[in-house]
Amino acid sequence: MSQNRSSAVMNQRSEARDSLDDYPTPPWATRAINMLLHPILEARFGSRRDDWIAREPCANRLHMLKPLAEQYPRGVVASDIHDYGYDYPLLDYLFPGPMGPAEATFFNPPFKLAEQFIHRSFETPSWQMTAALVRTNFLESEGRWQRLYGVRPPTIVAHFVERVVMVKGRLLDPDVPVWTGTEYKKPSTATAYCWMVWINGLEPLSTMWIPPCRKRLTAPGDYPDAARPSIDGS
Repeated sequence: MSQNRSSAVMNQRSEARDSLDDYPTPPWATRAINMLLHPILEARFGSRRDDWIAREPCANRLHMLKPLAEQYPRGVVASDIHDYGYDYPLLDYLFPGPMGPAEATFFNPPFKLAEQFIHRSFETPSWQMTAALVRTNFLESEGRWQRLYGVRPPTIVAHFVERVVMVKGRLLDPDVPVWTGTEYKKPSTATAYCWMVWINGLEPLSTMWIPPCRKRLTAPGDYPDAARPSIDGS
């Protein structure tokens, strides 16, 4: 059997320690967790949630911001450590110091810093929830058990049953073939993802699965890079 070695499939998000870990989040993946969380948050917080402000400290190219703004009309506080060309503050989220209030924090953090991002989010004034999009193997690690899961276990672990296609530096539509350098192929990935969610006042719930929903939750304009000709940028 021949081995599939397309650029997107072989990309395992193996990053240097000082890398920006630039893998933009498909908007449908954020809509998916909002869809799953809606009845849970309504039952826990009721109408108080209407006043929530969300924070996204890994704003990147704002692909997560759009679906968050759909759910948090009071506003989404966006920032990033790197200037991707958008008008938001350039801030190191992990830098010690005060933060403004936000009830909900969402992020797709750099893998090597994900645990620090999660701990930092708990320090947010008015904190009620953290939702982290992580590789599924982030659930492993004796160290994380000792420092995080065994001390403050997540309320929800929600696994995607569909693959969430993330390509370094670009947002690509999985339904649109791109030139890999040798052939046209639809973007794909061998990396599995899940959402980990901490909700104030709720005990851990059973493991959940996010059912197939990509096509239903994809909106017009979600993939501005769809017409670009190749995975490698040429």
